[in-house]
Amino acid sequence: MSENPGLSPSAVQASREVRAVISRLRRRILNASEVEDLTLGQASVLARLSGKGGVSASELASAEGVRHQSMTATVGSLATMGLVERSPDPDDGRRLLIRLTAEGHRRVEEGRQARTEWLAGQLQDKCTEEERQAVIAATAVLERLTHD
Repeated sequence: MSENPGLSPSAVQASREVRAVISRLRRRILNASEVEDLTLGQASVLARLSGKGGVSASELASAEGVRHQSMTATVGSLATMGLVERSPDPDDGRRLLIRLTAEGHRRVEEGRQARTEWLAGQLQDKCTEEERQAVIAATAVLERLTHD
């Protein structure tokens, strides 16, 4: 793949480094709250359901980028673990809506807390105050990239 000649070398280097670091950091953060009985796909579905009133399996499959049949299997295993419940859609009785149970909410919150504590601990132990302030400033720059 050839690089766009209109891009500055620093933009290309920053792009490569940011993508690589974010990828590694994401894996480390996810591993900080990894629960042995959940797959990453199951954990992702639980997080996606958090704060939602109810979502169909089709909507979840689309959002997660998987086939409907795969999502049905994932939801089924989460229901067996007591983390989600399925109920008829009040607007369309043919559809089932998937919601977190109280236990599902608890697991999502515990995972978020574990990830937050892990990253805060790493920043506390491995960075100076000035470096933490630089991370905060860099995050504001990266946040701008997420807006069109």
